[in-house]
Amino acid sequence: MRPEMERVCQEIGKVLVGKENVIRRVVMAMLAEGHTLLDDVPGVGKTTLALALSRVLSLRQRRIQMTPDVLPSDLVGFSMVEKETGQLVYHPGILMDTNLLLADEINRTSSKTQSALLEAMEEGQVTLDGQTHALLSPFLVIATENHIGTAGTQPLPYAQLDRFMVRLTIGYPDHEAQMHMMRDRLTSKPMDLVQPVLTLEDFSRFQQEIRSVTAAEAILDYVSRLTIASREAAQVETGISPRGALFLLRLSQACAWMDGRDYVTGADVQAVFCDVCAHRLLLVPSFRMQGLKVRDVLEDLLSAVPVPDRRNSVC
Repeated sequence: MRPEMERVCQEIGKVLVGKENVIRRVVMAMLAEGHTLLDDVPGVGKTTLALALSRVLSLRQRRIQMTPDVLPSDLVGFSMVEKETGQLVYHPGILMDTNLLLADEINRTSSKTQSALLEAMEEGQVTLDGQTHALLSPFLVIATENHIGTAGTQPLPYAQLDRFMVRLTIGYPDHEAQMHMMRDRLTSKPMDLVQPVLTLEDFSRFQQEIRSVTAAEAILDYVSRLTIASREAAQVETGISPRGALFLLRLSQACAWMDGRDYVTGADVQAVFCDVCAHRLLLVPSFRMQGLKVRDVLEDLLSAVPVPDRRNSVC
């Protein structure tokens, strides 16, 4: 791993112990200009991870609890006529002046508010009363949801899930990691020890470098064959979208860059395939009832589609 990115992961690891793989995946997604959905039970560190990321990467961070009473105007802002001048004045919402938005429990707010956020994620701007307002660059979202106590929630529909580059699960810590966490918090707050590693300029430059990572024709062919195979599989009702194929390629570029290479290999695509694609596959109901898992289907696809030779990966 690149030395500077290893330092980033080490700093975040001070507050999220034993979750190196998850940390790496989220950092890669952010560098690849993608949004992240953390789907897990309460209390495993979803919010902590987002806060640590903003500090280490020197990003302007805002947090909003997506309760049922949150309105689209809370996110995108609103216009109001000024009494003194009679002019329509725009009052910015929380999305403005933000590099990293933590949207806690996105499944608990209304569908209309979810749509307002996801439109901003897609376009990088908001439009109100015919006026377009650009968001900061970079603008990234880490949204969290949990599947405990889902009564009255609004699950994200497929079309909105598809806009997240990755959907990840942190999971419970093992015994050693949990012991380490408890010892650390007896006398101090580990978040106070987390130090910035990159400047905002560094982060933006790295994003541009990742766009320059080359993908040979054989890699493009491999990504295309994987995604088309998902649409043709008998167990699958809805396969990987073209947007999913683009996200898979972009995250593969980030994976290669993190490992110090300027070209993508088949191994990079395989390493990120499940994280990018698991939330994009809808299984046929009869197969779901038989207990078939989406990840099992994805693993079968990786086994069935030939991986390009490494020498064909270098342009």
